[in-house]
Amino acid sequence: MKKEYLIYKLSEAMKDCTRIDNELFPKFDVKRGLRNEDGTGVLVGLTKIGNVVGYERIPGGGLKPIPGKLFYRGYDLEDLAHAILKEKRFGFEEVAYLLLSGSLPDKEELASFRELINDNMPLEQKTKMNIIELEGNNIMNILARSVLEMYRFDPNPDDTSRDNLMRQSIDLISKFPTIIAYAFNMLRHATFGRSLHIRHPQENLSIAENFLYMLKRDYTELDARTLDLLLVLQAEHGGGNNSTFTVRVTSSTGTDTYSAIAAGIGSLKGPLHGGANIQVADMFHHLQENIPLKRRPNTVRLINKSSKACGRAGLSDTTGVITVSEIHVSCSDHLSLML
Repeated sequence: MKKEYLIYKLSEAMKDCTRIDNELFPKFDVKRGLRNEDGTGVLVGLTKIGNVVGYERIPGGGLKPIPGKLFYRGYDLEDLAHAILKEKRFGFEEVAYLLLSGSLPDKEELASFRELINDNMPLEQKTKMNIIELEGNNIMNILARSVLEMYRFDPNPDDTSRDNLMRQSIDLISKFPTIIAYAFNMLRHATFGRSLHIRHPQENLSIAENFLYMLKRDYTELDARTLDLLLVLQAEHGGGNNSTFTVRVTSSTGTDTYSAIAAGIGSLKGPLHGGANIQVADMFHHLQENIPLKRRPNTVRLINKSSKACGRAGLSDTTGVITVSEIHVSCSDHLSLML
């Protein structure tokens, strides 16, 4: 029997022997994924970190959509974002401190937190060399692999005490931008023949500025402030999204932080979750190929120009950004299990 046919035969047999009738799910009150029949989210735990409000329940049954609200530790995100924009400051580090600690930092605390993040941004030499040598054609896979490798360099990787979890979380927050920037530059070099540049993070820059600096060195203030605002807006989703749920389930076994976060990255990569952003890049490519230039909206022209290489690499213009911030929250949720 040929191997290919054997695989096909086993696949066909599995299709029949694992089928479950749809009516059995409501009969035994089993959820199909993270949604109820009425479209509401399935309650899988409790969190004090964030809350997403998108509907009101109508007396007697039913849901009423309302303008979405997002709360970080009880603070309305709109209030936080407007204050950041009004004062023209970089706010992601401040929001990360809020999500981790439950309170906004004062001036001294924020300065110390920024310094701690900057101190932890550089990668181990071995990690940098592995990103260069092993290459890869998908940023998310490289990110997961690099996170697992961080286990090797942690003096206490399996220690799940509260203090150690906080240390590991801050280390991951710091290193994610560096890993993604290095991986993208290497991928662009290997796949598209671009020059390879490995730029080290700078001490006096914010996470948003450092990320852009490591990606392309030259960036505008508008680039940096837009990215910072995006990081703030994507920093927390209420604890019920798929990747955060994956981290909570994995960490509940008592496994190490790096294994739990790597599992969350695997979930985030999927096309029905964080990977959906790549579909947006593909949509713009499709528009470019099928709509004459003079008939294209200006937004399509601008976005397509910047997203072309990123989409092919498995990293849309926002995927890398969302990955950085979304897994930061996963670290925070992992930590919350100990609080």
